[in-house]
Amino acid sequence: MSSSNEQLPRANSPQVTPTQSRTGLSALNAMAVVVAALYFGRELLIPLVLAVLLAFVLAPVVVLLQRARLPKAPAVLVAVALAFTIIGGIGAVVGGQATTLAASLPSYQATIQEKMRFLATGTELLERLSISFHSLLGSGGTEMKVGPAQTGVAVVPPSSLAEPNGGLGASSALVVVRTIAQPLLGPLASVGVVVVFVIFVLLSREDLRDRLVRLVGRQDLHRTILAMNDAARRLSRYFLIQLALNSGFGAFIAAGLWIAGLPNPLLWGILAGLTRFVPFIGSFIAVAPPFLLALAVTPGWSLALVVLALFLVSDLAMGQVIEPLLYGHSTGLSPIAVILSAAFWAFLWGPVGLLIATPLTVCLVVIGRHVESLAFLEVMLGDSPPLEPAETFYQRALEGHSKELVAQARRTVGGSSLAQYYDQVAMRGLALAQADLSRDTLAFERLEGIHRQIGALLSMLAAGSRDAGAQHRTGAPGPEWQAEGAVVCIPGRGQLDDLAAIMAVQVLQDAGFAARCESNAVLGAGRGDPTHLANARLCCLSVLEQGSSASGIRYLLRRIQRQMPNAAVVVCLWHAAGTSPLLAALRAEGSEENIVLSLGELVALARAISARRPQPVPSPT
Repeated sequence: MSSSNEQLPRANSPQVTPTQSRTGLSALNAMAVVVAALYFGRELLIPLVLAVLLAFVLAPVVVLLQRARLPKAPAVLVAVALAFTIIGGIGAVVGGQATTLAASLPSYQATIQEKMRFLATGTELLERLSISFHSLLGSGGTEMKVGPAQTGVAVVPPSSLAEPNGGLGASSALVVVRTIAQPLLGPLASVGVVVVFVIFVLLSREDLRDRLVRLVGRQDLHRTILAMNDAARRLSRYFLIQLALNSGFGAFIAAGLWIAGLPNPLLWGILAGLTRFVPFIGSFIAVAPPFLLALAVTPGWSLALVVLALFLVSDLAMGQVIEPLLYGHSTGLSPIAVILSAAFWAFLWGPVGLLIATPLTVCLVVIGRHVESLAFLEVMLGDSPPLEPAETFYQRALEGHSKELVAQARRTVGGSSLAQYYDQVAMRGLALAQADLSRDTLAFERLEGIHRQIGALLSMLAAGSRDAGAQHRTGAPGPEWQAEGAVVCIPGRGQLDDLAAIMAVQVLQDAGFAARCESNAVLGAGRGDPTHLANARLCCLSVLEQGSSASGIRYLLRRIQRQMPNAAVVVCLWHAAGTSPLLAALRAEGSEENIVLSLGELVALARAISARRPQPVPSPT
């Protein structure tokens, strides 16, 4: 038998058509154009994106002001003025703290030199130990001489800037003004653009929403509008909570550093609050400057260790306790999506892109969750499993990953029952495999591996069920249903019907029935002694839809009635859809046999049949 890594036959390999090739090339070209537009248009797009994100934060504030009988335009202006007043105040605090820190740095020079001397001594000791070690090994040592470093600083005398008369000329004054003003013009212009964009977005929310609805969901206005309103509420709530949490985190860090005695605690608290918008690496960015300052402030190491402990404990408490209580364990993004989005936006837009990467990606995921044409965004960036449990089951069996199959089964059975796992995962996975067999896209070599993997899994689960199930069994049927051979499960003619029959037997046994699985060969003429089937009170014909036909099922039913005339017969057409042609054909023939579509229905029907007044079963002649 071929290995699980063997490729499928060439006849089953999908062929790439010229149309598909052109479509893929067009998609790549479109992506390249979008990335280029994001990069070269960053001067315009960054203020626009910041304005949209800020509008999500301010939208609930505007709604509250409107509920307080304030007209829309004044409410927007008040909210925007309040927001930028707070932002400007934070900027002023940061500027003042940074100026104070810059003025204080020369006073820490002696402490820094002492610590550098200590580190140099340690490095020199290590070098001497290394030289001694090499000498002992006979490799000889190399004498290393370290001379004092010579540094020189060129100082330009102030007189070089002055005119001959000793005064500062008009041209020099213009140079100073230009030197001070030029770095401020860019940020001020960006702030002005953001203010205008925020006001425009908040004033035109309904119009912008309607235009977006026309673009992405005009065919189903009701669903699209509800979805977009829900997305806007969710995003506003998420951004407000995140802003509040990060502000609280920064305030807590500032208070802790102030108590510990670190200079400029407000600066480090604001830095900590801002960098928490950057996942994974934000905490490392925030802790580095105060840690280095702590090394420079005191001659010992205790303050630096306190700073590290404060950040570590605070970040763990925020990430593992507070945030999960408020909006779950994550932002709804997969870890790899968070890292890639941070790298992507930082590459395109620099530090600003790094700060807005997570909020912007959250927006994309929420939009993809609600807009059908953009659903690929949620698949690519969201943290929901990319495959359904049944698809994962089939994929693991197809690739021969038995350990992952067992791990999935234990996780599912641990939170539910064996019947639920079989119904929701394993049986649906079998149906997927049977559908591939019916389309001739699954090689028979792979079929053998799937059969072996799933068979071993069912044996393992059966052993565990026998160990733990009997003591928890409730509502067991009467003694006659616990006699040997009371219930018989017979598979149909599909290649995987026997595995479905084994699942049915295990679930019925868990429910207290004495069930066993028989091959459909016992139904053929001259196939051994059928007397062991005479005591059967219930016979279940196990069938996967894609592997059977109505005529084949009818043939097996006639054989069952001939072999077990006193048994109730149930056709188990596992997870057939309501529009299934096979299900419709069986019902149209007016048969009296019971039809069930799941293991839950089978157990319920078996209990109903067993609750009826028992009828004597004639002894075989």
